[in-house]
Amino acid sequence: MNDQARPKGARRPHKPYRRPQKDPVRILAFEALRAVDERDAYANLVLPPLLRKAREKGDFDARDAALATELVYGTLRRQGTYDAIIAACVDRPLREVDPPVLDVLTLGAHQLLGTRIPTHAAVSASVELARVVLGDGRAKFVNAVLRKISRDDLDTWLERVAPPYDEDAEDHLAVVHSHPRWVVSALWDSLGGGRAGIEDLLEADNERPEVTLVARPGRSTADELLGEESALPGRWSPYAVRLAEGGEPGAVEAVREGRAGVQDEGSQLVAIALANAPLDGSDARWLDGCAGPGGKAALLGALAARRGASLLAAEKQPHRAGLVARALAGNPGPYQVVAADGTRPPWLPGTFDRVLVDVPCTGLGALRRRPEARWRRRPEDLEGFAPLQRSLLREALRAVRVGGVVGYATCSPHLAETRVVVDDVLRGRGGPAAEAEWVDARPLMPGVPALGDGPDVQLWPHLHGTDAMYLALLRRTA
Repeated sequence: MNDQARPKGARRPHKPYRRPQKDPVRILAFEALRAVDERDAYANLVLPPLLRKAREKGDFDARDAALATELVYGTLRRQGTYDAIIAACVDRPLREVDPPVLDVLTLGAHQLLGTRIPTHAAVSASVELARVVLGDGRAKFVNAVLRKISRDDLDTWLERVAPPYDEDAEDHLAVVHSHPRWVVSALWDSLGGGRAGIEDLLEADNERPEVTLVARPGRSTADELLGEESALPGRWSPYAVRLAEGGEPGAVEAVREGRAGVQDEGSQLVAIALANAPLDGSDARWLDGCAGPGGKAALLGALAARRGASLLAAEKQPHRAGLVARALAGNPGPYQVVAADGTRPPWLPGTFDRVLVDVPCTGLGALRRRPEARWRRRPEDLEGFAPLQRSLLREALRAVRVGGVVGYATCSPHLAETRVVVDDVLRGRGGPAAEAEWVDARPLMPGVPALGDGPDVQLWPHLHGTDAMYLALLRRTA
């Protein structure tokens, strides 16, 4: 027998216990995902303070912050796809996997299938994260699952877990593009059918959106913002400037001073279209009836000031009214911010010349920015918003004078929140018929292509690079 051989029956020597390696980037990403899951928080609100705290402690540099951001948003955007793949690799229904374990698994799946991180590094980093936040026992489960996932690339997995398009088109798209099936169906209806359009839209929802700034007229200009190192011209709005990837709005002096702000270009186009809608008679009193958190109100206030008009910005929630007041601070013209319910308004009928109501909605038009919203919303949410949306539009039409213009806007392309609401109000379904007529919104967005047959406008991420904002313009006739 070899002198070096271990005698039969002898125990293997114990390996010394190795403490898990703490990775600040992945721990922060895990903490953000837990906040999204446990507290129904939004990543765009949770992540910035976590990143700021990490930078202050000296744990993070710019590359670390970029990786943490990609891990959080990428995992949330592709959660449906990763869940389907993880489900094929575990021996129990996903609902029986503890949520913290599932968060570590989806983070690992994203690193394996959605980034350029090497396979061995993605698996080992995820297992170390599991040891830190879950314990050694569950880390073994994470290791086993991720090793199964690592055997194939994303395309191979999708062929395995997504039903063929010809057999179930909606479910195929839901798995491949990581959207709930009911959302796929609703968006497809809004687009009017066709495979190419829906696939382009769903893919655009999974892309990282650009940061767009607005130069508030009379306080800043697009040319001033274009002087920033990472700035690019906007596509459609004369006040828009885009920041290249990695551009930080807080580093822009005009943003810090409130002379400019962060505002999607679709949101800017809605405000500009209302401001430029043709009007006979007086043009002195404007109303933003759902003003929180203040982006459109700040742009409307600046545009009103150019005409010598005043803006009343109303927001039901007092804390959101405070955000509106902050956004409007320094506006060059007269304005007032009030905490008021637009369905039971304190103002008299016929008071205003122009009224905007950007109504509460499902937010299905902003899934690029709030990817977790797609997993939170349910079809029954539409029923909850429906009475409020109709009531706000009816009151807006009462608030405007005869000949004045109302803009009804949503950040959702769902037909039940857009054209159906407007048609119901105009035709008197569920209430008295409104005495109003359509105003074609398309000419008020010059240069913007693919605006459809009108008279209302639906913007799209895949066609316009904006959130999926909807706008209907109505003129009160009696």
